[in-house]
Amino acid sequence: MAKRTKRKSTRKKKSSGKKFNFRDERITKILGSVCFFIAIYLTIAFISYFFTWKFDQDKVLTLSSGILFNGEVSVQNWLGRLGAYISHFFFYWGFGISSFLFVLLFGKLGLALIRKTPLSAFFNFALHSFLLISFLSVFMEFITRDSSFCWGGLMGYSICNYLINFVGNLGLVLLLVLMIFATFIWVVNPMMQLQGLSIAGVTDRFSIPKLDFIGESLSAVLQERKSRNSSEKEDEEDEDTEEAPKTLRPTNFQSNKESQGDKAPEDGLSLDLEVTGEPQQEEEAKPGISAKAASIMAASALSAKLAAKEEKPSPDGLQLELSDTANISTDTNDPKAPTKGPDMDSTKLYVEEENKTSDVEPYDPTKELSKYKFPSTQLLEDYSDSKVTIDRQELEENKNQIIKTLLNYKIEITKIKATIGPTVTLYEIVPAPGVKISKIKSLENDIALSLSALGIRIIAPMPGKGTVGIEVPNKKKQIVSFREVVNSEKFQNAKMDLPIVLGKTISNEVFVADLAKMPHLLVAGATGQGKSVGINTILMSLLYKKHPSQVKLVMVDPKKVELFPYSSLDKHYLGFLPTEDEEPIITDTKKVIHTLNSLTIEMDERYDLLKLGKARNIKDYNKKFVGRKLNPNDGHRFLPYIILVIDEFADLIMTAGKEIEMPIARLAQLARAIGIHLIIATQRPSVKIITGMIKANFPARISFKVTSLQDSRTILDSKGAEQLIGKGDMLLNVGSDLVRLQCAFVDTPEVERVINHISEQKGFAEPFHLPEIVDDSDVGGSNLKWSELDPKFEEAARLIVSSQSGSTSSIQRRLSLGYNRAGRIMDQLENLGIVGEANGSKPRQVLFTSESELTHYFEHLKSNG
Repeated sequence: MAKRTKRKSTRKKKSSGKKFNFRDERITKILGSVCFFIAIYLTIAFISYFFTWKFDQDKVLTLSSGILFNGEVSVQNWLGRLGAYISHFFFYWGFGISSFLFVLLFGKLGLALIRKTPLSAFFNFALHSFLLISFLSVFMEFITRDSSFCWGGLMGYSICNYLINFVGNLGLVLLLVLMIFATFIWVVNPMMQLQGLSIAGVTDRFSIPKLDFIGESLSAVLQERKSRNSSEKEDEEDEDTEEAPKTLRPTNFQSNKESQGDKAPEDGLSLDLEVTGEPQQEEEAKPGISAKAASIMAASALSAKLAAKEEKPSPDGLQLELSDTANISTDTNDPKAPTKGPDMDSTKLYVEEENKTSDVEPYDPTKELSKYKFPSTQLLEDYSDSKVTIDRQELEENKNQIIKTLLNYKIEITKIKATIGPTVTLYEIVPAPGVKISKIKSLENDIALSLSALGIRIIAPMPGKGTVGIEVPNKKKQIVSFREVVNSEKFQNAKMDLPIVLGKTISNEVFVADLAKMPHLLVAGATGQGKSVGINTILMSLLYKKHPSQVKLVMVDPKKVELFPYSSLDKHYLGFLPTEDEEPIITDTKKVIHTLNSLTIEMDERYDLLKLGKARNIKDYNKKFVGRKLNPNDGHRFLPYIILVIDEFADLIMTAGKEIEMPIARLAQLARAIGIHLIIATQRPSVKIITGMIKANFPARISFKVTSLQDSRTILDSKGAEQLIGKGDMLLNVGSDLVRLQCAFVDTPEVERVINHISEQKGFAEPFHLPEIVDDSDVGGSNLKWSELDPKFEEAARLIVSSQSGSTSSIQRRLSLGYNRAGRIMDQLENLGIVGEANGSKPRQVLFTSESELTHYFEHLKSNG
């Protein structure tokens, strides 16, 4: 009974275990069916993704997995929210179009489970499939990088970007080709026995100017074979069952037509040899080393020698032909054999040919961003529909009024001509003999009154002409669009280093200038007169004309609102300090000082490179570098142009003063030859802001409308800017020439569209960083000794701590000190950590809370000397 009970319990355990046995064919069939279902589900979801991804993508990106549980979200995927989420996961976050192979994997797994085949074969298939998925993902991303659809997915994008930065575009192409070729060899395993191929068609193209090396190679092979055969002869005699040895039959070194016509041996290439001069006994070949092997070894040595030679007719007119059989003589006494004299000359010739290096491909600075696409003019607004035409009647009325006004003052003229511009019409008059030009010039306000016009400007005389010019604003002004001037042939065909299109002249001609020849530009104008638009026009001109590798922009914007759209170009056009990656547009005054000092370091480094490269300027230096005449291992590098843009210079001068002015003046004096150019803008062109040191190094100046004659004289050294009509009307002073222009209009949305077009493209792996500098306030502060401090330092420090307000003006006023001395004391307070750093016009932060704390600190300083 006990045994029966034990058997029954054992049976119960076995029967109950079957319920959880995963080897049950019913469970595997169910799992296989589930895999088939997943494959079908993925197929439908993936196909639907092609038609619905644009509608569903934003929702899936926003909610992520939360889309599965949010019933208010509606999608267009054929399989609902789950289908949208899964297809987005595989295509966008996964492997793109190659995700369809996952359908094949699930189908293969389901079939294996249903058929109960070993899963080892499936795992092997899955491994190869994952490799193929990864390869296709990278390949599709590489060939469709500009597509909005995620053909390669995030995985393909990440791997492709890493490989491009690591091996370059061409390197990635070669890597993909290598992987395809390796896969072909792995799958097909083609026969690649080169020794079985006929090489007569290859070698008959090569001439053999020297044949001694053939005899030497073959003699070495035979000598080695002879020594081996002699040492193993006894063993070979005992082996009667081995293959009969092949003999070497003597023939002369010439083309044997009969042997060439014979049928080739089935086992490959045979080479019949004759060594004349000394009688040799017929040697028996070792079974392991047959005549075939010797011929192959000789042919290998011959092929290696021929591969190093260039195709060149033989001086003796001899050709080497190797087919199924070939006859080669190494007899040095054969009269038909080539002599050594011509052979030595030919060998020298070949050595000289090998030592000659071919022309090296010039360095291409644009190669890293070879697929960069310049912005299209379609991104700009077209104002052609808003063009206005000047009324003929208006011209006649103005002409008659000018003549009448001049006659009232007994000034006669002999000729008058009108030149119509976009916003101003120029009337050129030829005064009668005996009329003083100064008399005409003094009637400027009277003519303006008679014409009821604002902004009359008289040019007496016109430069290079025997006329007097009267500029009269048009009643209906025409917009000069940036799109129009960019599309002009003058700008498109400009052969300049840094071409900038500013607008149109009063004769309605597009005006293009070269910033590299200015070489720096000073821009002034009252608020709302077009100064910011002018800055954008200059910057946009460079974006439309220069590649990111050729120009770098260093932007300073104290107002923080004018240049901020350009921050998206940090990987393309911007240059900044390594510590400013988060804010490439410099706004803080202290950071501006660091940036300017960094530019002076860059300037000095570039001059050292020019000296080392024996070049006078950046153009000559880059020409040498592109021509591979300068070695990068010696520190040489391609030098892009650097353009420093400061939008509001007056604010910097007010807050930093000499710390800003000195590096600006130094850059303006020296930096033009090494490609650093400055564009400085201000709305307050007073002598305190634009000092004589700065003006002397800015020969090119632009002035929009200013409020006073004094401001006009400050910026242009002449009057006229106060009489402009605003809205882009400007005067350009280049040397002694004063040109009136209507600035091209580019609106903020246009600028943003162009910047978005550039920023969406691939940029440099690393932005352009300026040289790092050491902040003097961070080091050296603790090196100050008590004996080196100003005698009024302690009194000033106690005054600051007691009032808990730190400012230079308070020290100056309450201690009756000069501004420079008060400023030095404030610097010492900052270096010793008593007050914080400058914060614009606001008082500095006081870092000590009580005088007792300050007293202990002073005792410590005094004890250290």
